[in-house]
Amino acid sequence: MMSHLNIIILLVVVFVVFQKLKSLLGTRPEEEKRVHLSKESAEKLYDLLIKEAEEKGLRSHQAAEVAEPEELTPVDTEEMSELDKTLAEIPNFSKVRFVDSAQQAFQVITEAFNNADVETLEMLVSKDILKKFQEVIEKRKGENISAETDFICFDKVEITKAEITAKGIARISVEFVSEQVNVLRDAEGNVIEGDENYIQNITDVWTFERALTSTTPNWILVSTKK
Repeated sequence: MMSHLNIIILLVVVFVVFQKLKSLLGTRPEEEKRVHLSKESAEKLYDLLIKEAEEKGLRSHQAAEVAEPEELTPVDTEEMSELDKTLAEIPNFSKVRFVDSAQQAFQVITEAFNNADVETLEMLVSKDILKKFQEVIEKRKGENISAETDFICFDKVEITKAEITAKGIARISVEFVSEQVNVLRDAEGNVIEGDENYIQNITDVWTFERALTSTTPNWILVSTKK
């Protein structure tokens, strides 16, 4: 049983916390205020929310399909595949996080390409890939053609190859098997290629690279294959 003193102390703490939250968040819609978090604080909050979601069985469908690695368990390198050995040489590399980021990059790049969003593409793809994309974009503009991709889902996302060059460049190839609806439309909006009622099962192999000495964690798309 808690003593009266402990109960009083607990009530005081609860009251102080409540007042603090009240001052930050407001009590009515018209008094709502934004709470600006630092990047470090936001990351900690995100990790906390993910942990709570996992404990309550609320993880996303895609995240649940990817097995979390036992990062804290010592690994016998003799039993590792050549692929995993190469990945292990990349500093601070997480296969789960990379695959998740690759899925997001796939959708963002595809959408930017269809929308002729060169500014976004410049941040995510190499100069060679950007040049090829721009050629297609300019050709479509000249012919008054627009592209649409209705992304349905990923059936498979798997790292198939990894290498580290003599110059310290890490390259990772990812196989994406996805379901999409792809069409091309003319200036009047008529479908001139594809079927808006047909879901295609498409396999793409994209290769991303990053310099091991780079201060940014960004991976750049350097190759695409069907």
